[in-house]
Amino acid sequence: QVQLVESGGGLVQAGGSLRLSCAASGSIFSINAMGWYRQAPGKQRELVAAITSGGSTNYADSVKGRFTISRDNAKNTVYLQMNSLKPEDTAVYYCNAEVAIATPDAVYDYWGQGTQVTVSS
Repeated sequence: QVQLVESGGGLVQAGGSLRLSCAASGSIFSINAMGWYRQAPGKQRELVAAITSGGSTNYADSVKGRFTISRDNAKNTVYLQMNSLKPEDTAVYYCNAEVAIATPDAVYDYWGQGTQVTVSS
């Protein structure tokens, strides 16, 4: 019904930058919050950043001042600009969206397939 497709991951040296994108498509009535999570090997998935439909944001303490989340509601797309990357940012990054399908009350959680970000020292 709804697909989230991520792009923009890759390999970068410490101090470098990457920009992740995640586009939602399918039977979408509206999208509430969108966010990025990450999971490093042997660790639990953690929230990196989230943004509401109105543009309010919140960030994990570890990325504040380095990462910026934004969204284009007309394109159903969320972005994550990652600057000053560190080796500890290495993880699979997942896009998440709270999507209302058909009606505003039918809200479901959707996940992208994940994109690898590797930061070399």
